Amino acid sequence: MDEYTADALVNREEPIPIIAVSGSDSTSSDPKGKRERLKESFSGSKDKLKERLHDAAGSGSKDYGYSLQDRLFSKLLQQVIPEDEVEELDLPPDVRSSKYINRPSFSLPLMTNNFRRFNARIGVVFVFQNRLERLLTWRTPTHTLSLLAVCTFVSLDPYLLSVIPVAAALLFVMVPSYLARHPPPPVSATHTTSYSMNGPPLAPPRTIKPAGEMSKDFFRNMRDLQNCMDDFSTIHDVVLRTVTPPTNFSNEPLSSTIFLFLFIATCLLFITSHLLPWRLVCLLMCWTAIALGHPSIQQLLLSNHKEHLAPHERTAQSWLDAWISHDIVLDAPPETREVEIFELQRRKGGQNGEWESWMFSPGPYDPLSPQRISGDRPKGTRFFEDVAPPRGWEWGDKKWVLDLASREWVDERMVQGVEVEIEGERWVGDLAGDEEAYEMKLIGKGKSKDWKEEGGNSKMGEWRRRRWVRMVRRKVVSDTGNIESQS
Repeated sequence: MDEYTADALVNREEPIPIIAVSGSDSTSSDPKGKRERLKESFSGSKDKLKERLHDAAGSGSKDYGYSLQDRLFSKLLQQVIPEDEVEELDLPPDVRSSKYINRPSFSLPLMTNNFRRFNARIGVVFVFQNRLERLLTWRTPTHTLSLLAVCTFVSLDPYLLSVIPVAAALLFVMVPSYLARHPPPPVSATHTTSYSMNGPPLAPPRTIKPAGEMSKDFFRNMRDLQNCMDDFSTIHDVVLRTVTPPTNFSNEPLSSTIFLFLFIATCLLFITSHLLPWRLVCLLMCWTAIALGHPSIQQLLLSNHKEHLAPHERTAQSWLDAWISHDIVLDAPPETREVEIFELQRRKGGQNGEWESWMFSPGPYDPLSPQRISGDRPKGTRFFEDVAPPRGWEWGDKKWVLDLASREWVDERMVQGVEVEIEGERWVGDLAGDEEAYEMKLIGKGKSKDWKEEGGNSKMGEWRRRRWVRMVRRKVVSDTGNIESQS
């Protein structure tokens, strides 16, 4: 039975000893002195060195026995790679950051060890991929026809989907495992054609083991993994080149047309999906997908495409472009809005003092505003030229315009305790009923006052303001990401 004995496998989980640094535990017969203190300090430094070597490989908790060079190189990479915690405030959080994932951080020794373990165990995936390619490319027509029969039965009776995993486990796991323990006798040893399965097992059970690091299977896995990475990169780039331009609105008329067709299809399917023969649709899709893998059909499709479809592609493209340019209108002007700023002035020198220009604030700073009640000073800029448009907007006209409808914005904000100028410079000033009420800064700090308008006998308070308005429009961003200024 030696021919059925499995090959020995090296325990790759066992750490490799790198550095053996052990402190002396034997007690010296000499009395404590300078020599013993030097030994104790040297032992402590050795312990610190061991801790640093263990921590140099990153935050991984497994002990894989790294070499000193790997540990030092990993420590160098940790200094070069940017930390995950350094994030922009305007960007959304990255869910792959180590802040959200409780897994080991990047470590070169850990990456190397994981790649070796992964490559030794990935062979079963490549075997499955190879068999699937042979099945779909009609290498063995009987096998492909059997797959078509299975797809036909499942498409006509979807309840058979529950049978597929159970039948696969029975036919591809249990039966091969039993045949491995009860192998058929050699052809030359017997002249009978019958195959008896009675009796004790003749071979040890079959187990799936990782490939050895110096074996042919290990290098074959590396070859297949290399080719799979190339295939994935190629398919990824092709899909992006094909799907991204029509769908990322770089060409807005085309993307809008696709969006319109998808919206109409969604509405139609939402209404008529229960009327479609889905079993027949699934059957046609399965047969079409498997038939396209046949070399003869591929050659036939390529020849017909060159003869019949290619000459009409430009005509169809020109018709689609003409329809898009005629029916899809996207030349609307950018959005415009009106922004406001309040010019604040403050009186100096009492009731008969002069008004001093204070600042330009986004709020009116009226007597009942939260800033006024809390005793805070207004916030803004001292000069008109320093007022900037909102982020993502630009000025739509050249200068600010004084809002002559001062009564309207006062009524809209329900501002109380003010006197409004209907003519002239349109100032809206605070009211002060007497000299005590002139001290506006005391409002909100324990005192309260009912403000009433008092016609011509009213006195002006400490603050007055007027409203300026200006038009802004959204900035237009080109396809290359540059901001285009609108003249």
